[in-house]
Amino acid sequence: MKSHRDAKDSARDPRKVIAQLGTTGDELARTLGLDKDATRRMESDDIQRRIGSMLEVLSKVEPRFGSMIMAYAWYRFEPLSGFSGETAMELVRCDRVQDVLTYIDAVNAGVHA
Repeated sequence: MKSHRDAKDSARDPRKVIAQLGTTGDELARTLGLDKDATRRMESDDIQRRIGSMLEVLSKVEPRFGSMIMAYAWYRFEPLSGFSGETAMELVRCDRVQDVLTYIDAVNAGVHA
C-alpha cells in the first residue's frame, strides 16, 4: 500500500507531470522559471517545491477548465485581474502561490470576474 508521501512524490514525478500536461521537459523548466539544464536535476527540493506549487494551482482550477491541459494554458497565459497583468505562472515563480490561490478562491466565490 502506498503512503500519502509516496502518492505525493509520484504526483510530482517530472516525467508524469510532463505527460499529463502534454509538454516537454524544457518547456516545464521554463514554466517553473528554470534554465533548460534543470531537467537534469528535477528531483531537487527546490524544483519539487516549484512543481508542487504549480500543481496545487492547476488542481484548483482544473474543474473550471475541464482538463489539466486547459488549466496549464490558463496558468501560463491568462493575466490575472488585480495583479498588473501578471499570470499565475509569473506570480508563482515569485513565490506568490498563496496570492494566486486566494485569487482563485475569490473568483470561485464570485468576487472577481
